[in-house]
Amino acid sequence: MGKVRPRYVKSLARRLLETYPDRFSEDFESNKKVVAELADIPSKSVRNKVAGEITRMIKKMKAGASEKAEVELEEQ
Repeated sequence: MGKVRPRYVKSLARRLLETYPDRFSEDFESNKKVVAELADIPSKSVRNKVAGEITRMIKKMKAGASEKAEVELEEQ
C-alpha cells in the first residue's frame, strides 16, 4: 500500500496540471524540474511529492484514455 498524500499536495498538483498541461510528462525527473520552476516551494520533499503526484495523475489519465480507446475498438 502507498502512503496517503496531504490535501495541499494533491490540490497544488491538480492546479499546476490544469494551468500548465503541456509542460508535464510521465517522467518524474523532468516534472521535478518543472515544478521547481513554476511553484515557489522551499522544501525539497514537498516539491518531490507534488512532482510525484503529477506523474501519477498523468499516467492515470493516459491509462484511462488507452482503456477507453480499447473499449471503442471492441465495440466496432
